[in-house]
Amino acid sequence: QVQLVESGGGLVQPGGSLRLSCAASVSILNSNVMSWYRQVPGKQRESVAALFMGGMTNYASSVKGRFTISRDDAKNTVYLQMNNLKPEDTAVYYCYIIVSGSNYWGQGTQVTVSS
Repeated sequence: QVQLVESGGGLVQPGGSLRLSCAASVSILNSNVMSWYRQVPGKQRESVAALFMGGMTNYASSVKGRFTISRDDAKNTVYLQMNNLKPEDTAVYYCYIIVSGSNYWGQGTQVTVSS
């Protein structure tokens, strides 16, 4: 069973930064897609950033220019660097990967942006 362990969430003031990490229990070298989603109570989970095999990325318009998704294959880890955070970025953030034809979700990490 593949496990994804997220870390890096917390409370930050508006304008601050956080880096989320998602460590996989298996190699992500051949992962087709690695993504970060977020969800607030009462709303659907939404895609924030995606990193495709070959290096192409895709970002939600609300985070473009502020968030960066990256990967470290040696550590089997995908990151989400979040800068210039806004209160509307408050949510539970989930990582999601597709590897060997199967998809997996992390358990989620809370990000709260508040003064």
